[in-house]
Order: sequence, then C-alpha cells, then structure tokens
Amino acid sequence: MSTTETGDITGTKDKDYDIIWFTEVCLSNALRLATYIEDARRDGDAELVDFFTRAQHESRKGAEQAKQLLAARLGR
Repeated sequence: MSTTETGDITGTKDKDYDIIWFTEVCLSNALRLATYIEDARRDGDAELVDFFTRAQHESRKGAEQAKQLLAARLGR
C-alpha cells in the first residue's frame, strides 16, 4: 500500500482514479461474465448459469453505484 499521492503522475487524484478504475473493472467483469453464462448455458449447467448471473448482477450494481458517485463528484 502506497502512502504517496500519485496524482502528479496521472493527472488525477488517487481517490478519483480509484473510483474510475473500480467502475471500469465492474463493467469489464459484467461483460466477461456474459461469456461465462453462455458457456455454462451451452453445457447445460443451470447451477453455474445461476451463479454467474448473480455475480453479473452484483458487478452491474457496483458499476451503477460507482457511476452515480462519479456523476455527483464530477458535478462539484
């Protein structure tokens, strides 16, 4: 864990970069899980379809919450 602000390198404060990164990871995960869901569906594995679908829902939820937080902060 770094105790040094790296915003001077990225041009974005670490805490702001972190929420942007989190949003991207959630969205990317939701896309990846679509492939996993299709793989499980193709193989007839309903348990995995359900598991990955629930995980995808949580990734979407995290992305939506992060986007709302970003929107509120960008409006400041």
